[in-house]
Amino acid sequence: MIDKNSIEQLKNIADIVDVIGNYLELKRAGSNYKALCPFHDEKTPSFVVNPAKQIFHCFGCGVGGDVIKFIMEYEKLSYPEAIEKLASFYNFSLKYTKEKPSYLNLYKVLERVKNFYKEQLTKNSIALNYLLERGFTKESIEKFELGYAPSSKEQLNFLENSLIPLQEALEAGVLGKGENGVYARMVERITFPIFWVDGKVIGFGGRTLSNHPAKYLNSPETKLFHKSRTLYGYHLAKENIFKQKKIIVAEGYLDVIALHQAGLNFAVATLGTALTPSHLPLLKRGDVEVILAYDGDSAGINAAIKASKLLTAHDFVGGVVIFPKGMDPADFIKNKEEQRLRELFKEPKPFVEFVLEEIIKKFDLSNPKEKEKALKEGVEFLKNLSPFLAQEYKGYLAHLLKIPPFRVQLKEKKEKVEIQKVVVRDPLEESIIKTLLLSPEAVERVLDILEPKHFTYHKEEFEAFLKNDLEHPRLREILVDEDILPIKPDRLREELFLLLIRYFEQKIQHLLQDRELSFSKKSFLIRKYRENILKLQKGEIVVED
Repeated sequence: MIDKNSIEQLKNIADIVDVIGNYLELKRAGSNYKALCPFHDEKTPSFVVNPAKQIFHCFGCGVGGDVIKFIMEYEKLSYPEAIEKLASFYNFSLKYTKEKPSYLNLYKVLERVKNFYKEQLTKNSIALNYLLERGFTKESIEKFELGYAPSSKEQLNFLENSLIPLQEALEAGVLGKGENGVYARMVERITFPIFWVDGKVIGFGGRTLSNHPAKYLNSPETKLFHKSRTLYGYHLAKENIFKQKKIIVAEGYLDVIALHQAGLNFAVATLGTALTPSHLPLLKRGDVEVILAYDGDSAGINAAIKASKLLTAHDFVGGVVIFPKGMDPADFIKNKEEQRLRELFKEPKPFVEFVLEEIIKKFDLSNPKEKEKALKEGVEFLKNLSPFLAQEYKGYLAHLLKIPPFRVQLKEKKEKVEIQKVVVRDPLEESIIKTLLLSPEAVERVLDILEPKHFTYHKEEFEAFLKNDLEHPRLREILVDEDILPIKPDRLREELFLLLIRYFEQKIQHLLQDRELSFSKKSFLIRKYRENILKLQKGEIVVED
């Protein structure tokens, strides 16, 4: 178990804005920060980070908590794993009451294996010559820390001689386990260490130099490595991405290395997968233009279409560069055509134009039926854009089809109307609750006067506070909402009395509408409540029977 004092020390040095900023693009909003919530689909930011209280809260879906809760939710980790992940951000050494788990040691294991692979590359002329013959320089090989994974036996010997526990190597994804025992996952492959944004090794990619059917292989999903959220080369490219306000997303490891070598040092790549929504938080950083750079074969074109649709749907700005058929960036540097490669990126094809052109290419426009199908598919794509963009590109689709623009009819998508529960908010009640949350010294004064029944709209929140349920979503919401102001100490008693006066006025109104209560009972209670109101107006505390 992790020592509690150690956890508190870590939380004291951790900054929630700094940590969440590694995952999401945060924008300042007053004293808070805002972002699109990663836990539900939205187009208007409702995710708020409060640096003063070191908490986050989403006004859309209600999720929230401290920095550890965010890491748990985002990374899908257990509480101890999230603490260890947070500790790794700050190079903080946690203390354990029992034997220390291997989680934090995984970084060390991967770092040592990376250095072993690098050393093996210098000893393997076949692997090294392959890279050099492809046009890669020794400087590029060193920059990306490429290596070579020898036989499984040699790797197991290295781990044993280095006193690296096999269990930790298994957890780090270096080893696998089968019926015949443990084995090295990367064998006879050029290795590409995969780094997280902070520069720590989290996994490996490997390209076979034998006849293995899997040309490329990645580390399996581990506590550190999540393929669908990682972009290869981002740790090296991030500074130039923010300077250039551009990011190139390529298909593979060698593409990235070649692009960097050609001077396009703001390139990254997905890890053998298509671009997914999980990649978007990294791409959103810095509000940059995204340039997709894919091969000209059918697989590359299809991947570019899907990625363009995804990025367009999420309001990204950018375009597409398709390499000439049969060529990739490494071919350009091998042929010493770096300048030609750079020229390709000067005018990328905008996402929408690219998708429309590729849709049209699928059909024989000389055939009226085919032309009609092309029109329908093009219109369906445009309907998924914002109304403004759809209208703007309506003419472009007509131009491609060689038809009058009025033939491209965009019917408005009918928005699904959802009946939402109306949440009534009362400023006075919310201010009282915020005062309780922010001012411990005010708690006794409030509780001497108020009970849950005195709250009309926020009784649930007041009861949550009394139960010390400070993780209640509405309490977090009140805490981070800058429009809700706490009550000043010299005004607190007066505001509490105002709430009580309103309470008794409501009681009188209910009595007046009650047709079952006898006249004498009703008159007695109304007089009593009015007397209470008079006392409160004079500043006297009222005690109910």
